Amino acid sequence: MRLLASPLLRWGGLLVIVLLLFASLGLKRRGAAEISLLQPLPQDPQIQAYFNHSQAAAYTEPYRQTYRLGDDLEQVVLDGIEAAQVSIDLAVQELNLPRLAAALRKKHQAGVRVRIILENSYRRPLSQLNPSEVKQLDQRGRRKYQDFVRFVDQNQNGQLEPSEIAARDAVFMLQAAKVPLRDDTADGSKGSGLMHHKALIIDGRTVIMGSANFTWSEMHGDFSSPASQGNANHLLRIESPALAQLFTQEFSLMWGGEIYSRATSRFGLQKPYRPAQTIRLSPTSQVTVQFSPTSRRLPWSQSVNGLIGRSLSQAKRTIDLALFVFSEQQLSNLLEAKHRQGVQVRALIEPSFAYRDFSEALDMLGVALPNSRCRSEANNRPWKAPITTVGVPQLPEGDLLHHKFGIIDGQTVVTGSQNWSDAANSNNDENLLVIHNPTVAAHFEREFERLYGNATLGLSATLQARIQQHQQRCRSV
Repeated sequence: MRLLASPLLRWGGLLVIVLLLFASLGLKRRGAAEISLLQPLPQDPQIQAYFNHSQAAAYTEPYRQTYRLGDDLEQVVLDGIEAAQVSIDLAVQELNLPRLAAALRKKHQAGVRVRIILENSYRRPLSQLNPSEVKQLDQRGRRKYQDFVRFVDQNQNGQLEPSEIAARDAVFMLQAAKVPLRDDTADGSKGSGLMHHKALIIDGRTVIMGSANFTWSEMHGDFSSPASQGNANHLLRIESPALAQLFTQEFSLMWGGEIYSRATSRFGLQKPYRPAQTIRLSPTSQVTVQFSPTSRRLPWSQSVNGLIGRSLSQAKRTIDLALFVFSEQQLSNLLEAKHRQGVQVRALIEPSFAYRDFSEALDMLGVALPNSRCRSEANNRPWKAPITTVGVPQLPEGDLLHHKFGIIDGQTVVTGSQNWSDAANSNNDENLLVIHNPTVAAHFEREFERLYGNATLGLSATLQARIQQHQQRCRSV
């Protein structure tokens, strides 16, 4: 009996130790993170939606090694790059994530055709700036540069060494590997308004796009700010050869010929007019896509903002907006008409833009602020029946509301790189999708409710005080 009991006791004791070890690890994980998740929403098989502040997912951020809520947007892009077998076309305003640069370099070296277009302001590696150039940066640029230095300087000696630059300066990594790279001066101009796309096309069949630039502040958070969780952003992964073909056509206009030639590259208003096109993905899902800019010589209704307006006009019950910038007067006028028809309108605007004199948030609140010269915006039209369901979200310190989406009747999502402004509509290289799909809309509605839950709405005391200051100042002019 002793001979049988002894091994059993030894195995039983080992099992108890293993169970206690796993339990201890689990407690540490839960104790360190203290994160509880919402139930994930179902994803559409052809259109998956991801949000870096999602409360239904969590991940370990790869650069600061913090465990936090949210979808890992960088990993969404990395997965797309890893899946590529034939081609990768990337048009993004800014890219500074070294893991993405390394993945693109690896695919390029493996024989996959990789082509990258950046906004010209972000084409030059920051590590190449000399002290004089750094001094000439504006306040925002200097903050970004300081964050970049902290990120690259891994040994914390105050110097950017060649090995650190080669490992962490994303644009330098791409250039050193001779990955084909162009910007919006490739057509011989000084650049379009902005090359503002955030779109990745994989193998001519998958599109990854949304509001996020491919940077740590857009996806994860400012590297030197522990409180930052990243600007509130989203990405969509869409499986559709037909949609990928339209994005590829837009990319090819900008890229031009395979041999660099200013004669073939087209940016901004040098591109021909491209009307909206609709793709049916399934009996219950369709996507309409259009690209900016549109010349002001054409009717506004034919532009991308015109497409937004037509979509808003279809609303029967609700319109919810989460926007970085909202300064397009004609869209505000359309929203006022829908409000008068009984449609519930709610809007959240990035705090740094919400209450500027050009912001349509003020129109919706029924007020107007004069500019620095005490003049009102041309054609400005505050709502005669203002609403109190417009305001600003409360975000982690340093983070911005960078979304550009609207949700109509809980069924349709309007989203893309395009801010709701005349500059985006008439000058920038942009994209916009109108997605009729209730499964996708549910994801955006959850994100909107998250932001709306603690937002500051209506005429806040701060805004009222600002209005009074402007009135007093302008009366004395």
